[in-house]
Amino acid sequence: MRDILKNVRRVVVKIGSSSLTHPETGKINLAAMERFVRECADLKNAGFEVIIVSSGAIAAGMGRLSLAEKPKNLPEKQACAAVGQGVLMHLYEKFFSEYQVIAAQVLLTGEDLAARKRFLNAKHTFSALLNYGVVPVVNENDTVAVEEIRFGDNDTLSARVAVLVEADLLVLLSDIDGLYTADPRKNSNARFISEVIEINEEIEKLAGGSGTVVGTGGMETKIEAAKIAVNAGIPMVIARAEYGNLRRILRGEEVGTFFYPKKKKHWKKLWLLSGARVQGSIVIDPGAEEALCSGGKSLLPSGVLGVEGEFPAGAIVAVKNLKGRVIAKGLTNYTAQDILKIKGLHSWEIADVLGHKDYDEIIHRDNLVLVD
Repeated sequence: MRDILKNVRRVVVKIGSSSLTHPETGKINLAAMERFVRECADLKNAGFEVIIVSSGAIAAGMGRLSLAEKPKNLPEKQACAAVGQGVLMHLYEKFFSEYQVIAAQVLLTGEDLAARKRFLNAKHTFSALLNYGVVPVVNENDTVAVEEIRFGDNDTLSARVAVLVEADLLVLLSDIDGLYTADPRKNSNARFISEVIEINEEIEKLAGGSGTVVGTGGMETKIEAAKIAVNAGIPMVIARAEYGNLRRILRGEEVGTFFYPKKKKHWKKLWLLSGARVQGSIVIDPGAEEALCSGGKSLLPSGVLGVEGEFPAGAIVAVKNLKGRVIAKGLTNYTAQDILKIKGLHSWEIADVLGHKDYDEIIHRDNLVLVD
């Protein structure tokens, strides 16, 4: 872990709503926010590049609109986000300016990372901001991004941003010390897990729901974020949003739960992992699963059992095993209808069935990335 962390220079830090607000009122905790900004500014002075993914827009809007409880319906949540995003960014600019640091607002939606061209445009924008010495402050565009408000996906957003900027580390700061075997707020026998070598089914089962009145994410979204990050070759830490913890993590101290990364991926595979929108699924047999996961092979028609959804050639699809688990994503060479016609066949039989054969493979290994 220390060998990995000593080489970190570019870090994405996500801070949740519960860490930026007062638990009694749900309004912005100015002291907590100022301490967080001070630590990020100090890291920048020490030579690190810092990108912040910040929750809190809805909470800030609640404060400005004098709402005691989070709105229940979507339009009111979006209205809170619209009001609160400006308030939140004004506070970031104010606090960062006290340390002679420039902050920039970056609002993203899933669509911005779904198309390869827009993914690259966003990547270049972040690169330019960092070259100028700016600290980007990122948030989901809550006013229009329905999925974020419903599912509290800023954890996943931070992982996608980490992949986008090719970060050396992703840190999720929350109101909990890290990953436990059970919810420590409910179970006194919960055991702390200091490191995760592999995210398997056992680790996924440890995820729980949201535990705060203002936060919309829980451990489940953090595990999903970890899967994106580590599969892209980026280590991740879940830690308590306590002043000094960021510096301790970057010094290699055992703070929070450390998720070990896998091998770095090419940018096209990073895009497939983090941003590309899946349009359907292909179900494969155990032999094909072994060939993909252990043999580094392409997906051939002979290993396909079926498809889910309708999609054209060139679409991004998920590859599932018999248990329904997504094991890979890739660019398909054939439509869903054509795959149904040639599933289970040898490649040399494709032309006899379809009347043409553009490719031997359903998905070539160069256009396929494993997610487990």
